Amino acid sequence: MEIGLALLEVSATNSLNDEQYRQLRKLSGLDDEPANLAPLWRTGLGIVAAALIGLGIIFWIAANWDSLGRTGRFVLLQGVVAVMCIGAFAQPRARVPLGLLALLAIGAVFAYFGQTYQTGADPWQLFALWAVLGLPLCLSVRHDALWTPWALIAMSAISLWLHANTGHSWRFRSDDLNYQAAACLGALALAALLSPLCAKWTGAGLLSMRVSVTLAVISVALIGIVGLANSHVTAQYWLALTMLVMTAAAFASHRLFDMFSLCGIGLALNVLLIGLLTHFLLAGHGRWSIPELLVLGLVAAGLLAATVSVILKLSKRAPLQGGTK
Repeated sequence: MEIGLALLEVSATNSLNDEQYRQLRKLSGLDDEPANLAPLWRTGLGIVAAALIGLGIIFWIAANWDSLGRTGRFVLLQGVVAVMCIGAFAQPRARVPLGLLALLAIGAVFAYFGQTYQTGADPWQLFALWAVLGLPLCLSVRHDALWTPWALIAMSAISLWLHANTGHSWRFRSDDLNYQAAACLGALALAALLSPLCAKWTGAGLLSMRVSVTLAVISVALIGIVGLANSHVTAQYWLALTMLVMTAAAFASHRLFDMFSLCGIGLALNVLLIGLLTHFLLAGHGRWSIPELLVLGLVAAGLLAATVSVILKLSKRAPLQGGTK
């Protein structure tokens, strides 16, 4: 449970007045300045500086594009990667921003390679190689500043791979189900990698986990919505619903509980369940009536209320998340 919710629970249980609640909040240190604020500021400024330096390198290359030969461009981009990696190894205090700059520079190398040689490779292959080559760097730096963009890169590779094999169309083919199941498993495996289950080895924190969970839930939910876009409910829908239920059960556990992630999963489940009800209400005639709209609204409101109630009950038995307020 979050500290703020715990304080409200204690206040309600003991019928504290406003003055007593203010004293309790003061004793909890909830409103105090974080003890690690200065290091966080230094790291944040370093990350912003790394991003600005990366943009500066890109703009400089663009400004001198005609004067640099193909070899010179490759040497420059690869040199940036090498120098940043060496700097991250030699300067522990600057490891995070230099590592981030190295990760971005790896992507720049692949982008220029694909633009220069026109190998015919699918875009997902470049993103997959970027994610694979950036993984040792992320494991070495062990910080959310690298894991968060790495999650975006890896999820882009999964999405592009699914597009390359199925295409963007609202239809169902039996051959697509295997690719969609693999994409769902890959997205959820990525979220598991950045969860507390693997934090001992990855060093990933809440931000990267929440980003990966959000992207995975959106991808899985969209596959489920596609399953409702036909005259009958296809296997895609049941695949997505099963995956989300399993993910919700995992994040409802004591060890993995995270209110942000569980709320996102709950919202996706609500969308799929209400979508299923809508599909059945419109089956056969495709036109709305006032009673059907009333039933849909009441069920949607009741389902949302039930979801919120369950999440709040789970939050009461969950461990305190000191990192969130």
